[in-house]
Parts: sequence; C-alpha cells; structure tokens
Amino acid sequence: MSNTAPHHVSSGTQSQSHPELRTADGAGTTVKTGAGETVSRLTHEMQALLDRAAQERHAADPIEALSSQIEDELIDGSLSIGRLEDVVRVLRDANLHDRAARLRNYVGLGHDMTPEARLEETARRIVESCDTPEALAERLGRPGFAAVFTAHPTFALDDTVYRHIVEMATDPSHPLPALETHRRAAPPTLADEQALALTAILRGRDALDLFNAAVLRHACQRWPDTAPVVRSLILATWVGFDTDGRSDIHWWDTLRIRLALKRTQLERLRTQLESLLPCCSRLVSRIDVALGAVREQERACPTGARHDAASIAAFAGALVSRREAALVSGATLDPLFDEALAEIDAEGRIPLLTARSGFLAHGLGAAHIHTRLNATQIYNVVRHRLDIQDDPTIPSRRRLVLAQINEALDALKAPLPVDFGALMVEQSSAGRLMMTMAQILKHIDADTPIRFLIAETESGYTLLATLWLARMLGIRDEQIQISPLFETQSALERGEVILEEAFRSPHWRDYLRRNGRLCLQFGYSDSGRYIGQLAATNLVERLRLRTLQLMQKHDLQDLELVLFDTHGESIGRGAHPFSLSDRLSYFSPDHTRGLFARAGIHLREEAAFQGGDGYTLFGTAPLATATIASLADHLVRPLSTTRDPIYDEPDFSADFFSTIALDMSSLVEDPGYAGLLGAFGPALIDKSGSRPSARQGDGISVTRITHPSQLRAIPNNAILEQLGWWTNVLQGVGTAAARHPETFEKLARSSRRFGLALDFARQAAAHSDIGALRGIVRLLDPGTWLDRAAAARNEELRTQHLKLAQGLEGLEFWRSLPAMFRRIQADHIALESSWSHTLKMSAQERTLHAIRHALIGQIWLLATRIPYFSPRNDINRETLMRLVLQLEIPAVLRRLAEIFPQSAGIVTDLDFHEPSGPRDDQGFTREHEEIFKPMARLFALLREISVAIMHANGSFG
Repeated sequence: MSNTAPHHVSSGTQSQSHPELRTADGAGTTVKTGAGETVSRLTHEMQALLDRAAQERHAADPIEALSSQIEDELIDGSLSIGRLEDVVRVLRDANLHDRAARLRNYVGLGHDMTPEARLEETARRIVESCDTPEALAERLGRPGFAAVFTAHPTFALDDTVYRHIVEMATDPSHPLPALETHRRAAPPTLADEQALALTAILRGRDALDLFNAAVLRHACQRWPDTAPVVRSLILATWVGFDTDGRSDIHWWDTLRIRLALKRTQLERLRTQLESLLPCCSRLVSRIDVALGAVREQERACPTGARHDAASIAAFAGALVSRREAALVSGATLDPLFDEALAEIDAEGRIPLLTARSGFLAHGLGAAHIHTRLNATQIYNVVRHRLDIQDDPTIPSRRRLVLAQINEALDALKAPLPVDFGALMVEQSSAGRLMMTMAQILKHIDADTPIRFLIAETESGYTLLATLWLARMLGIRDEQIQISPLFETQSALERGEVILEEAFRSPHWRDYLRRNGRLCLQFGYSDSGRYIGQLAATNLVERLRLRTLQLMQKHDLQDLELVLFDTHGESIGRGAHPFSLSDRLSYFSPDHTRGLFARAGIHLREEAAFQGGDGYTLFGTAPLATATIASLADHLVRPLSTTRDPIYDEPDFSADFFSTIALDMSSLVEDPGYAGLLGAFGPALIDKSGSRPSARQGDGISVTRITHPSQLRAIPNNAILEQLGWWTNVLQGVGTAAARHPETFEKLARSSRRFGLALDFARQAAAHSDIGALRGIVRLLDPGTWLDRAAAARNEELRTQHLKLAQGLEGLEFWRSLPAMFRRIQADHIALESSWSHTLKMSAQERTLHAIRHALIGQIWLLATRIPYFSPRNDINRETLMRLVLQLEIPAVLRRLAEIFPQSAGIVTDLDFHEPSGPRDDQGFTREHEEIFKPMARLFALLREISVAIMHANGSFG
C-alpha cells in the first residue's frame, strides 16, 4: 500500500470532521433546546459505528445502521420530525461556516499580505520587468487574462444565504442568523441572473481599478511622462447572451442587457470623473450627452410584454436616430481624455489615467460580451440559405460540405442589409443571434469585438459556416471572435482535425489574420462526466499542444491565442478545490505555457466564474480584490525552471488517463448508471436555473433516464454529490493507479502537475462514501423491503413493507443497479489499496446521508397509507406510487389535493330553496393532516439536507 503524502496541502483542504459543532455560538446561530444534544448523540454514534467498521470484519455499514436506528426512533416516537429538522439545521449551518472559511482561504483573504498589498507587489513586478516605457505600454496593452461571468444553473441558494457566505468569508465574526431554510423560493429569472452578474462585475471592475492604479503609479514613478492604457486584466459576461439550451432569452432581452451594460459603463465613468473634472469639461459634457441618449434607447427597448411591430419600429427609431449621440466608438473619447490629462493637476493624474484604462479596456460596456449557441443551429440556417443538405457530422460527407462552404465564401460579395424588420421575421436561432450581434455592432459598440462561442463543434465546417453567416450579415472579421467549444470526448480527441479542416481554408486563415487571434474554448462538465475529470483535463492539455503545432505548421505564430476554460466552482466541473492560485496553475501548467512562450505566441487565458457559486468570489469588495490579486499574480508567475517528471513518463501518463477514460466511459454505458442517476434524479435537488434539468414527463409519469446524456451536466454532477459518490471524479482512478503502483507513487510525490490532478481525487474522496451509495442501491432493492417485512414488529408495518417491495419490483432497478455498484466498489477497493492518503467523509456528512435515507423510507411508508381512489383518466394508485418511489413528491401532492380535497366548500350562506341537509365540510382533513402534510414536511427536510451537503461540498454540481 502506498504511503503517498498529499502533493499539495492547503488551508482550504477539507477537515475530516468538525471539531465542535455550532449549536448556539457567538455568531448568532441558535437552535431549539435539545437539538445540539441530538446532533452530538447522532454524530458520536456515527463515529462509533465507523470505528467498529474499521476494526470488525462483519460490522454493519455505518450509514445503513444509523439510518435504521433513526427510522426506528421516528416510528416509535422517541425522535420527532421537529427535532430532526433542528438537527439538520445545526449540521447545515456548521457546513456553511466551514464553506465561508474555505472561500476566505481560497482567494487568500486570510493570508499575511492584504489583497491591496498583493496588487501593489504585482504592479511593481510588471513595471520592473520592462526596460522602456514603450515595452511597458506594449505589455500592458494586450490582455493576459479575462474573467468571464457565466450563468449556468448553479443558483441553488437563496440570495440572502449567498450574502451571509460572502460576509462571513470577509469577516469571520459576521453573525449567521437562524434561518428556517437556505433554499431558494423559486428559480432565478433572467433579470435575477443579470442583476447578480452585474453586481459581481462591478465589484470586479472596482478591484481592477485598484490594480490598474498601482501599475500606473509605479509606471509614472519610473517614467513621469508615460501614460499607458492598462488592459492586462479584463472582464467579460455571457449572461443574457448565451442562448444555448435556453428559451427565455429573446433578441430584445439581449439588446436590453447590452444597453444596460453600456449605460452602466458610462455612469461608472461619469462618477469617476465627478471629483476630478468640472462639469463643464468637454469630456464630462460628452459623457452626459451619451448617457441621455442611451437611457432613451434603453427605455424604448421592447420587452416580453411589449414587442409588437410598432414598439420595435419605435425602438429602431431611437437606436438609429440617437446612435451618434449615444456613442458607437469608445475611441471618440480619446482626444477628450488627452485634453483632460493635459489640464489636470498632479494629484488627479493617476485617478484619471485609471478611469481611462478601465473604460478603454472594456469599451462601451461594463464588460465584454460572449454569445453562445449550438453548432446544430448553425447547420440549420446554412442548410436553409445555401441548400447544403449533407450532414457535416458524417465523416464521409465532410469533404463535400467543406468544399461547398468554401465556394459559398468565394461567391459572397456585398453583405445583406440587416434591420429590425428582418430580425423580427427571422426564424432560425443562429440567424436571429447573428443579426442581433450585427445590430449591436452597428448601433451600440462598433469597436469591441464579440466572442461567438459554438457548442458541440465537431467539424471545421462549423467554423467556416459561422464565418459565412457573419460576413453575409455585414459583420467585419475584426468584430467577431469565432470560437469552437471543445467539450465532448470526440471533440477533444479530434480537435486538431477540426482546426486543421478550418486552417486549410484560405478564408479562415484570412479571417484569423484580420482578427489577430485564434480563440478556443474548453468545456469540462460534459467531458468530465463521460470520461472522468482527470482524463478530460489530460485531453485538454494534449489539444493545446496540438494547437501549438498547427499554428507553427501554418505559420500563424504571430496570432494571439485565446484559451477559455469554462469550468465552474466545483471539482465536478473542473475547478481545482484548494486555492484559486492552484486552480489557475492547474489549467495553465508551466510546461505548456513555456512551449507557447518559446514559440513567440502571445497567450490570453480566460476562466469562467459561474452562477451563484462563482459570484461569491466577487461577493464583497475584499473578496473581489483578493480574487483580482490572484489573477494578477498569475500574470507574473514565473515559469518553473525544473522540468516536471510527469512529462518524462509519457507511457505511464497515456496509460493512466486512458484507463480512467475507458473505465468511466464504460460505466456511462452501463444501464445501471443511468438507473442510478434517474432513480430519484433531479428530485433530490431544487431547480437552480431556468433550463430544465432533464427531459420532462407530463407530470403524471416520470420520463425515465435511459442514458446520462438525457440529463444536463450540472444536475448530473449535483445528483452524484447528493448520492454521496463523486463518480465523475473517482471512477477509474483506482484501476489506473493499480496498473502501475510504483510509478503512481513516485509521481504522486514528485510531480506538481500530477499532484494538482490528484487533488481532485482527494477532494472527491473527502465527500464520497461507498456506504452512502450502497444505501441508495439497497433502498431501491425490493429484497431490502422483503427482509424488513419479515422482521416487522406488527402486521401494519409488514403490509407497508410488502407494498413497497411490490412497487420497487415493478420499477426494476434491481436488474441493473447491483451490478453497476459492484463495478464502482471494485474500483474503490483498488484506489484504497493503491493510495492510503485519500481523505474520508466526515461523520457529520455521513450522518446527513443516514438521515436522508431514513426520510426516504418514511415518505414511502406514508405513501402506503394513501386511501384507495377510483382511477382517473390519467392516474391510478399504482401510478401515484411509482411517482412517490421516485420522489416526485410535489407532483404527487398536487394530485392528491385534487383527488382528496381538504374542504367541501362553505355553502351555508347560500339559499338552495329547500330544507337544509347535513353539511359535512370536513372533506379529507385527516388524510391531509396525517399523510399529505407530513410527506410535504419530510420532503422539504430532504431538500434541506441537499443544501447541507452542498455546503459541505462547497458548490452545486
């Protein structure tokens, strides 16, 4: 057995247990009397069960044993639901405290140097690295890093709870009030997402100003007459512009949000100049004129309630007629900035230069924008307009369609005019989005290029077809940054072929020359869940190196290369768990950076900050400053002069990561894995965004998931969290390590690159327990309930258990889940044998899983008491029971309220013109009080446990 020590030990590393649970601490968290004692009793019993299992061969599984005990106590009344609710709140709040502390450490807020001091030191190093002001201006003038704010469905918590997390991370003494729930009342709307994103962006901009000001101070101290524009770090957003998989973002929403970004940028600049320049200055006066025009345009923008032809025509009038007044080029203000700089005193010079840098770096918007759609939508519009009928995803037809799209680019002459009338009648999603971009570039900001991300890019044809569509609609090559998204296993493995297909086209090479950069995007959620996170990152790095070779082959080294990693804040989405600094090193290893540097290729890196979780890194001014300090430090991080030994073991590396990929991809095709994800599916988690988690049924039956692809990536990961086993991170690692144990041990000790990858497995192991997964598999096994029926203490319980066994028999999870579980268990045993220093799930987190397993059993037992009812057109008792067994409790309760109304209705005030008969106005009160309301309460508690586990993991999905 390996004695490998953890490669990287960070203050963010998960502890194995809470040293002392907070039940009524000085921070203000309080619970009802006795809840703390119950928490201590249950967690101590869990720890005792764990100790016994470690010492005795035939000891009961700790989670299953404690779950059975809790069920017994609920049945005999020695433990009440109310007390259990308090227990979950105590554990939940303790996890939240730990989550806030990890966030604080993650961005380095609690370190010796303040964020401001870190920014100052980085600024000094940047200026001192340049020998002349011209060299400094060149270095500062090209972005080296961009933070991109995205809005995937990860808004899992109430906004108030997010605020408490960031306040506690900023100030550990911040009190956490007693909250009944941390759950959202409803999924966020697009307006909610935009408001949260914009707040985070503005905090990021404020922190960027601190960094830019520090750079300018050091530059002016060294060269007093210099006045560079600092663009080293920039911010971008795709909130409101990412239409992939969303039906709630209309073209007018995109335009309204883009106008809001423009207005915000101008308002911010106006505020910055308020104390520096007189209101009568030409710069301030011009900004005031622009602000008035933009506000008028924004008011005229159509909305969901007002988008008829007349309203759109009026909006077009405001946009076109006020175009020049509103500014369409940030460069218009350049001479006015120069004029102001010539007149301002020495004290105001740095603040004015700082305001100018922030404005010119971001153009006429608080952040750059990224649009996104799916490659299929590109194919559809080109098929319609060019009659290219062959499918570019079929290899045998690809050469033909590539020839056809190149011919179409050859034939393209004058672009088609675009107006809002054309936009109104355009039927294709890709056509509407490209027309919307054309209108933004014509009427809102002509200078700042728009990133156009294409999901599921599987061919060079995709890139060429997008270029044809952009040129046809009048978008200049320098205005659009076409970027393939490589996120599937196929795309990552074939990425070099896809790029080569595009590079062979003279049109694509001309486009790259005019644009000045090649933009690539890498996705981690889909690739990670199909081949495993560790294997996915290996494929990403390999594709980056192949891209370097292609750029050299086609003599494109003078292009800027933009590499955008669209991870989230979860290891399930590819984010390193222990520190933001390690996260940046993990995505951008020294080996790869060094090769690009030696090739003379300027590299711009980009990282996603996703949804509710990612925005916490910008949740307060100190957190935002610490985050920007980490990003700035990454810009000047020196490359290691020592070669990482992982690159000297190519055979091991290839075999290790391919073994993980093969093992995980094989598991994905196992019917039992789909059964595991779909047994309860999204019922374990609240909806955390506007996109559905999976293909939906009709509310009467559940559409069974037959393959993981039918489930979206983030809910897929979130469900694995809740099941207590991070399959998409751990599966295959044990098998891969066992194939070369000595080399594995050596590299785990000596290779930083390999160690950063293994940190994912450490973190996953800290929140995975094979007993938690086994407990779910056993719950879904009819044999479990037959055993319970045989041991039941009375006839009523025996009958209930038999009913559950019968219902589970019909769902047939027993056919595939046990075999699938054995595959996971075998790999787990191999990991435990090969790697002794994996972390373990804490007793507190195991206790939460035990409570939830008990709650599921109690919900099911209550369901067996639902009275018989006559079959309706669309539902009968058996159908209802199947829904309950899959935890579709909200849908079940809605139907039960219809079938068993609580009240017959008050009719005593009405005259029915006959002698009054008996009025039984009680309806089915007893059923509601004894069955339906307890089911609702138990299910709410089950979801609260999901939040508690989410806090322990530190993110959603």
